[in-house]
Amino acid sequence: MFPVRNLTCRTSIFSSETCELRTMAIVTATLETAPAFENGTTPARWRLPLALGGFGFATAFAGSWVPSFWGDEAASVMSAERSLPSLFRMLGHVDAVHGLYYLFLHFWIGAFGASELSVRLPSALAVGVLVAGTFVLARTLASRNFAIVAAAICALLPRVSYMAEDARSYAFTAAIGVWVTVLLLALLRNRLSPRAHRLGWLGYSITMAIGTYLFLYFVLLILVHGAFVAASPEYRPRWRLWARASALAVVLSLPIVALGFVQRAQIAFLAKRGYANAPGVLAVQWFGSNPLLAVIAWTLIAAAVVGVVLARRRRSAVPLASAVNLGMLWLALPTLALLALNTLTPAYNYRYLSFCTPGVALAITAGAWILPRTGLRVAALALVVLLSVPTDVAEHTPFAKDHGSDLRQTAEYIGANAIAGDGIVFDESTARRLRPRLGMHLYPSSFSAVQDVTLNEAYSTRAGLWDSTIPVADASPQLASVNRVWLVVIRHSADERSGADLHTLESDGFAVTSRHLVHRTIVYLLERQP
Repeated sequence: MFPVRNLTCRTSIFSSETCELRTMAIVTATLETAPAFENGTTPARWRLPLALGGFGFATAFAGSWVPSFWGDEAASVMSAERSLPSLFRMLGHVDAVHGLYYLFLHFWIGAFGASELSVRLPSALAVGVLVAGTFVLARTLASRNFAIVAAAICALLPRVSYMAEDARSYAFTAAIGVWVTVLLLALLRNRLSPRAHRLGWLGYSITMAIGTYLFLYFVLLILVHGAFVAASPEYRPRWRLWARASALAVVLSLPIVALGFVQRAQIAFLAKRGYANAPGVLAVQWFGSNPLLAVIAWTLIAAAVVGVVLARRRRSAVPLASAVNLGMLWLALPTLALLALNTLTPAYNYRYLSFCTPGVALAITAGAWILPRTGLRVAALALVVLLSVPTDVAEHTPFAKDHGSDLRQTAEYIGANAIAGDGIVFDESTARRLRPRLGMHLYPSSFSAVQDVTLNEAYSTRAGLWDSTIPVADASPQLASVNRVWLVVIRHSADERSGADLHTLESDGFAVTSRHLVHRTIVYLLERQP
């Protein structure tokens, strides 16, 4: 990438920063009176990142409880609700790459329950930490006002909005990623005492390992850090210190890397998804289903790169080179590495690169900052914000997850209409994450009146993630004492199209007395005929 120069410039390109910030009224209303980060006392200088972190948390948390749970969150909640022996047994067979997060969630749910609000709250808190860290990182690389805008852009990125209300580990890895990068810069600048410096490198190794245990692909951040150090003349002399610390991080991470390799078959389904295409990588990965936002963002990212290249050719000052370097490396290298791995074995998913969002925010902000006129900068930043908001709002609607998950709404309907002794049969013809039986474990009180007539072995007693079931055709003994049975199927699934389970129940003496479409789920009530 671009060699980095000492960043001491506070004029020229930054002279109109105040005007740009006024376009973000929701941020500046909170921050107008905050003291400068670099000049205040220790408590005072943290007010600004704390305020921005609060802004990030508020935007992340507001309405996070509205969407229904979906399949991946079901894996989190169901795994966390196991006993510890059951959880460790499961992790020895599947999902070890999420094991540390499941362990955390086990104790969190024990303390605060398993509602959408409760289990998504840690992700929202992590986004607050991420946004605060993005400010501190950007302030280290550029100016205070640049850092405020970068933090705000980070908070509003659709990928950040998505992971903020998702009971998975992605928000945690993004937060750890930005703060371990802040630590790296402090170590590279050698502004610590010798003892603190040694402890700092050890802390870097341990933090990188923790991030990798939270989610395996976090280890790719090592590529970003290594390339950044190598591309920065003032940091290059400390490359060996970084290399030793990174080697220790890799050694500490080897157990989870080995388990991830052994269990790689669990993501073999990615080969059928077709995520690794241009729209997925360039748009959905960071900007959701918002192609116009993606075009504007990539235009700004390109402007950042072109601006630095042109400045270097003119041999003029390049005050944003560090931010552009780090941002481009962060958004590009892990993506390219994962796409390369995906050519050998299924490995790519949009969400897997969530820890790169700070780099995206840096690159977008740098692109706006490099534009030659204040009006252009204001317009560019305002456009990014305005285009992000509709996508963020859409993420907080009842059926926002997984293209319309309605597990909660289905559970509420059954809970309101089932009577004691009813049986229930679930569609088992879909992908695991879509199966409506997940709702029975996520909202158990709504299913307290019904009997699961096709259950063979409960998930909590198995080494696998999910329940083991029997076909409806083999459930006649369980149905013998049932006079009413609920059939829950996914619209357009193989079972719904063929009507196989419905026909089996009808041949067993039941007839449909009601049909209710929830959203993507259809609920039938069948009653035994005299």
